[in-house]
Amino acid sequence: MLNIFKKEINGFLNSLIGYVVMGVFLTGIGLLMWVFPETSVLNYGFADMETLFSLGPYVFMFLIPAVTMRMFAEEQKTGTIELLLTKPLGAWEIILGKFFAGWALVALTLIPTALYYVSVYMLGSPAGNLDSAGIAGSYAGLLMLGGVFTAIGITASSLTENQIVAFISSAFACFALYSGFSSVSGMFTSGALNVERLGLLYHYNAIGRGLIDSRDLLYFASVIASALIVTRLRLASRLW
Repeated sequence: MLNIFKKEINGFLNSLIGYVVMGVFLTGIGLLMWVFPETSVLNYGFADMETLFSLGPYVFMFLIPAVTMRMFAEEQKTGTIELLLTKPLGAWEIILGKFFAGWALVALTLIPTALYYVSVYMLGSPAGNLDSAGIAGSYAGLLMLGGVFTAIGITASSLTENQIVAFISSAFACFALYSGFSSVSGMFTSGALNVERLGLLYHYNAIGRGLIDSRDLLYFASVIASALIVTRLRLASRLW
């Protein structure tokens, strides 16, 4: 698994892919937080990082599929996937190596946003007058959300040889799982059937309150595991 992880990370950092993803995310969020008047922190009248945590997931929906779309689709198209599967590597080693490499890139992208936190911290009146616990929880939620989107992207990439198809299907699946359940939850008024709880947005918001509940973490872990299991079944089908 470590060899696959290193290979993918080197592939990101030795090409424009990783830098473009990080640059687009940081530039986009930076413009939204500090420049555009509708979302600028400077126009809020109080210090918070709501712009990052409310709009960041939607930016991730497009950037993460752009990273993961080539992971298996390209290898299937070129025929190198069969060669990879015949090496002394288990299927799970290949899948987890690619998954953790993609997730690591998400984490690297979030690290520079610490500068945004420092800036907002200093803008508080008095300095430091912001909900640091809630921000820490939101960061944890955004990182877990990045893991889910990475797993979904890898699954989409394993199901097709076309990178564009992988990108579109992954972005759609991420959007549907993130906000789709919340959108249709109004159709159900019974408390016994809370459809909203099935979506990513509900659990992401719960973690963002600063109270990290094991049930929310278990939900994210379950979605990641389910997506990776589908990928494993897809790879197994190529060996039959």
